[in-house]
Amino acid sequence: MESTRIRIALGSATAVALTLGAVLVGAPAARAAGVSGPSFYVDGALYRTVGTPTDLTGTGAPASSYQPIYAFPEGTQPNVATAAPGDADYRGGRWQVYPVALPDGYAAALASGDLDNDGVLDSSDEIWAAVTAGDLTIGSAAASFECPVIPVPASH
Repeated sequence: MESTRIRIALGSATAVALTLGAVLVGAPAARAAGVSGPSFYVDGALYRTVGTPTDLTGTGAPASSYQPIYAFPEGTQPNVATAAPGDADYRGGRWQVYPVALPDGYAAALASGDLDNDGVLDSSDEIWAAVTAGDLTIGSAAASFECPVIPVPASH
């Protein structure tokens, strides 16, 4: 019976790790190296990360100890996080993933949320503008984990 619980727990951890990989990791070559390609925005700047096996889901840590990262449907655009190193509210690379849905499509979310007209939702202000307009919805926290935040070089 104990081994069954261990297998179930390991299976759940593997599923979360695979979900996080899909959320954060970019190109296949980057995955092999452990460092992702551009995978999320913070205040208009692109960042990448290094995948780590840290599933903090279900640990009981308060939501306030994590930084939200809004996960867009695959193929839509990079995700959006709410802070990066150097920001006063940055929480050291501890993240909670919140899936977003686009009930009227991505074009509608862009039309209502792209405040700087750069063709992408790339800040929490833009996320919330699209939410306020009803063109983007945010689901419940799907996973919690820790990973570093690395600025994408300007030459990218």
